[in-house]
Amino acid sequence: MKNYESLRELRALWEKAVKLYGTGQRGAASYFTHAEVKTLAGHGHTAQEVYDFAEDFTNGGEPTLEDFIAVAEVRREFFLEVQKGKLSATILDMNTLPPKTASVKGIEWLPRILPKAKAKLHGEMPPELMYGCGGDRRFFRDNDIHPAEFLRIIWANLGNDEAVINWVVARNASK
Repeated sequence: MKNYESLRELRALWEKAVKLYGTGQRGAASYFTHAEVKTLAGHGHTAQEVYDFAEDFTNGGEPTLEDFIAVAEVRREFFLEVQKGKLSATILDMNTLPPKTASVKGIEWLPRILPKAKAKLHGEMPPELMYGCGGDRRFFRDNDIHPAEFLRIIWANLGNDEAVINWVVARNASK
């Protein structure tokens, strides 16, 4: 993926995934050519991430292409600027995630979305977990936060969960 062309290339790969999913083809491993997978990896993305977004869009109308592009672009920027194009060797252990019903300062799902967002930002998502899944989308909708915006807040406050929590609380207070 070239930097100048990155958004158009991501769009083309997302559209391809939506089309394939719509025809009944399943499994991220069967969606992209070796060159396309290499292109995705060169900017910190995986075929599974594109597949997950395409699957949820096809089945429920969201996340949209614009949501996918916005989230993917934050990840790409972090990958290139902070990680200097080096993939993390760590994968989030799903067993360490807080329960879906966990809350902090009265905000359900926030304890769970924090480690998921960090894993997404660092490229450490396990294939069976999606940043932007239905539960995440409910959290974002309820708190008036875009998933890409949340990734930027995580990035700006790396290592300071309390600052992120306080930001979400303040966002809620301004609704």
